[in-house]
Amino acid sequence: MNYLIFILLTFIVVLGCAVALVLRQRAMGRLPTGARLARLQASAHYRNGAFHNLTPTPHATHLGVGISLALTRFFRSANNTQPNAPIPSVKSDLTRLERDINQVVWLGHSSYFLWIDNTAYLVDPVLSGCASPVPFMMKAFAASDMYTAKDFPFIDYLLITHDHWDHLDHRVISALKGKVGRVITGLGTGEHFAYWGYEENRITEMDWHETISLSPGVNLHATPARHSSGRGLQRNTSLWVSFVLETPSNRIFLGGNSGYDTHFATLGKRFGSFDLAILACGQTNPHVTPIHCTPEETVQAARDLRAKTLLPVHWGKFNPSGSDWRLPIQRLMKARRYDDAHLLTPIIGEPVGIGMRQTFRSWWRGM
Repeated sequence: MNYLIFILLTFIVVLGCAVALVLRQRAMGRLPTGARLARLQASAHYRNGAFHNLTPTPHATHLGVGISLALTRFFRSANNTQPNAPIPSVKSDLTRLERDINQVVWLGHSSYFLWIDNTAYLVDPVLSGCASPVPFMMKAFAASDMYTAKDFPFIDYLLITHDHWDHLDHRVISALKGKVGRVITGLGTGEHFAYWGYEENRITEMDWHETISLSPGVNLHATPARHSSGRGLQRNTSLWVSFVLETPSNRIFLGGNSGYDTHFATLGKRFGSFDLAILACGQTNPHVTPIHCTPEETVQAARDLRAKTLLPVHWGKFNPSGSDWRLPIQRLMKARRYDDAHLLTPIIGEPVGIGMRQTFRSWWRGM
């Protein structure tokens, strides 16, 4: 019995030391302080020390979700949790895209590059091979992580929807520092960028329902999402957002990550319609769906937004649900049989012309 107690205590001490070391990483970022903290505390969406969704949302802790996913993988032993071959992808030269065509290039999961009216936007780039504070967890599929910071042209606007590890990658953010004009994100998230060496005059933080003018005729709206935030033990100390990008040629919804809620229909009525909606569809684990759309809800969200075209993201690079990695896109394809929105399913790195009709193959079949 004494030996077992000794083993247990040793395990607890080692685990505690490991957690402490992880939490001390610079990549963890920093909690908001000073004027930034004062501003977020004044937000109508902040109370009792945290941000809250528009609709009361049950949410397990990150530890609880992690244990749930681990148990799911251990006991259910789902088939095809990883592709049986490298993910089909192409490494397009992002510095030589056709300048007179508005385009989106999916980079896997929720990362994508937009070329709109001769302006470069990069959204939630996660390009370091994993989406967690430790390299052996949430690893990217083979051939799904082809791009690095060196592959991008000058980024006029780096848009970050929230600070979860699969949307905010410290390594690539640090590598991009010299080629980003302006960072735009939700309240509080800018603290990470300041901590990582970005000048304050290059960081813009927005609350839900705020609008900024990027240039004549180009407006960016910060809009709600039903989600959460946090890179360490404390959660919801920064605001998760979606964005609406309005330019003279296009209106685009940049969904970030969100559970299904009324804000999609509200935005559809407010803006009339969207040329393109980029929406997450990749979570199929029922324990975390309050803050993630199921694939079927993603289709409904596109309808609510009155989107002409849908690009489903948050899949194809990591497997956050522990089920068959193809399940999100399979379920979405089935759900959209009666949906009028044109569906974009490019391979990673393939340029897609916004508003242009293109045909895509179901490249995930047989993998």
